Parts: sequence; structure tokens; C-alpha cells
Amino acid sequence: MQDKINCIIVDDEPIAREILEEYLKKLEQIRIVASCKNAVEAFKIVSTEKVDLVFLDINMPEISGLTFARSMNNDLKIIFTTAYREYAVDGFDLKAVDYLLKPISFERLLQSFNKFLDERRTGSGNKSSGQEEQNEFCFVRADRKMIKIVFRDIRYVESIGDYLKIYLKNGMVTTRETMQKMTEILPSNAFLRIHRSYLVALNSIRSFTNENIEIEDRELPISRGYRDAVLASLNG
Repeated sequence: MQDKINCIIVDDEPIAREILEEYLKKLEQIRIVASCKNAVEAFKIVSTEKVDLVFLDINMPEISGLTFARSMNNDLKIIFTTAYREYAVDGFDLKAVDYLLKPISFERLLQSFNKFLDERRTGSGNKSSGQEEQNEFCFVRADRKMIKIVFRDIRYVESIGDYLKIYLKNGMVTTRETMQKMTEILPSNAFLRIHRSYLVALNSIRSFTNENIEIEDRELPISRGYRDAVLASLNG
């Protein structure tokens, strides 16, 4: 069974902690280890528990979030949460995964979490192949819930207006997302953009010509703007 990602929430505002808890409980691969009202409580948790990710407020009494972050080792990933935009530069200087400005929406938090997963996956070169596969997925909103999409199950992605249709080995998921965002999420060595409306999994391609790519029972067009890059990639 896949290990949970252990996270803690650190914020001096009870409502802010409650909102983050509500959001994070929707993500099945996350385990909330603790919800702390200050950095002192957080120090105790990270010194005794295995913690992978911290949702960290910056402007807190006594010990600020920035001071707490500077004291942590690089293995502990941080997503800053704050109401003050002026702290953004300091946050990114500390190599934070992301910087969320309050009030935080679930969609924005999900983007940050997917970014964390992507960094974790691409930064795992010294791990075994089995460990790397654990993080080859993302979550998208569909049917009023978050659906897990395993990258190796994707055949191709189609953009229709403001929506994406993600065609899987066993079914299809429709989500309100941009093709640009999906292109950024999916590993570039396994997926290929062939058209403004199509993104295909390389291992799903059965055949191709200068104009089309065949994936199982469908032929997808290669647009003129992408043709040179597509053919260069497929021809090696």
C-alpha cells in the first residue's frame, strides 16, 4: 500500500487551520499529523514525528513562519500560507514549494499540492523505480469530488472549450482544467502535445503519419504548428 504523505498545519488563526484541514481531508493520500497554533508546537512535532510537508503561516507571534522555515532541513517541504503578499519574495528565497495568499481556495491549494507531488517525483532520482512510480499521479476535480489520475493509465487528453476529457485505459474523466496546466503536470518524457486540443501518451501510439496519430480506435490530427516537433520526437 502506498505510504501517506504526512503533513502539519501551522497557523495562529483557528479558522485558517480549520479551512486547511477541511481541504486536506479531501485528499486521500494525505495524513494530517498535527494542526499547530504556533511554531513552538510545530517544532515539537517535527522533532518527534515523520513530516513530509508543512502548510505554514508566515505572520505569527513569537516565532514567525520564516524563522521556523530557516531552521528546518531541506527534506521538509513547505507551502507558505499568508494574508500578506509582501512576504512572497522571502518565501521563495527559502525554496518553498509554493506561496498561497489568503483567502485560499481549494482549487489553488490543489495546484500547490500537485506541484509538491511533481517536485517530489522529479527530485527522486536516487530512489528505486518502485518508489518513483508511487508519485506518478495527480488529482482532478470531477463529479463534485477529486479523482485520482494515474499517469500510466492515460491514453490521451482532449481539450473541449473550458474542459478536458482525459481518456484512460478503463474509462474517461471530464474536468474543468486547461491543457497548458495538464501539459505542465504530466511528465514530458511520456506525453506529447500534437495539437492545441490533443495531448497523447507515447506508449498508447499504435502508428503515425505526417498528419495523424493512431491511438487504438481513434486517429488524432497533428496540427501544422506542432508537426515538426512531433515528427522529430517520434522519429528519434
